[in-house]
Amino acid sequence: MENKHNTRGYGWVIGSIVLITLAQLLLKWGMVSIPLMSLSDINFVFLTHHYTQLCTVIFGLLGYALSMLCWLCALRYLPLNQAYPLISISYVLVYLLAVAWFNETATITKTLGALFILLGVWIIYTKPKKPG
Repeated sequence: MENKHNTRGYGWVIGSIVLITLAQLLLKWGMVSIPLMSLSDINFVFLTHHYTQLCTVIFGLLGYALSMLCWLCALRYLPLNQAYPLISISYVLVYLLAVAWFNETATITKTLGALFILLGVWIIYTKPKKPG
């Protein structure tokens, strides 16, 4: 029964990772596409001219909310010290997709940081061999 719970928990964690990554990318695209403004600039004309971008930001926020819901479900099935390190995979995915889709700068330092995150997750999840 515990293995079934772990499988469910990992499924919820994966859902959270995917949703939070997607949310970050949607928020980035939406906010880059909306011109700088003040609150006094927001009117019906502004809203109609930037409808797609504003919807993208709203979907990004919705992605955050759904990601949190997945996270809460994951915590029902997994211990926090197992679930939490996996969330850091979203940092790596956002970095890689921002470089690929938004032409953000990839540097050796950022790439090494992403690799260290993955190495850390791998170390946490690698079970030591039992002697004997």
